[in-house]
Amino acid sequence: MADESLRGLAWKFGDDLDTDQIIPARYCNSFDPQYLADHAMAGIDPSFAQRVAAGDIIVAGRNFGCGSSREVAPLALKAAGVRVIVAHSFARIFYRNAVNLGLLVLECPSAADMIETGEDLVVDPSTRVIHSLTTGKAYQCDSLPQYIQEIIDAGGMVKYVRKKLGKDKEYTEYV
Repeated sequence: MADESLRGLAWKFGDDLDTDQIIPARYCNSFDPQYLADHAMAGIDPSFAQRVAAGDIIVAGRNFGCGSSREVAPLALKAAGVRVIVAHSFARIFYRNAVNLGLLVLECPSAADMIETGEDLVVDPSTRVIHSLTTGKAYQCDSLPQYIQEIIDAGGMVKYVRKKLGKDKEYTEYV
């Protein structure tokens, strides 16, 4: 992923969006990625799962993913096609769950404040720069620790570990 630019439309959300809004508890009785994707963001926007397109980008305020430690929250978003989440800040457990799944999460207060729903965005994971093709503005995100970038580049923690162990050919990804 490191050399690949990611392009998608922005979906803007506010502060303190919790995991129950991302995937309400009534849908957490399954680990099936498609089932979770069908209910992604149902707690805040019931039509999101039907309208989001593969490659789209979530942009949010402070403390994105707060609440419970449910691992299915980032899984639901990734399975729905979200490639990147940009936020002012993340709840730490959500952040780590997203990284473990290989979902790119970028802290970028200026982008979180300025980008609006519907903007056409391009994210360069290697430089962590977000370009809005709609407004012409560019935003530099905070850097990621090298080991976090390596996990994301590998496609998640399981793939990262299997690659390190030389067993990457045996693994089948869920999402």
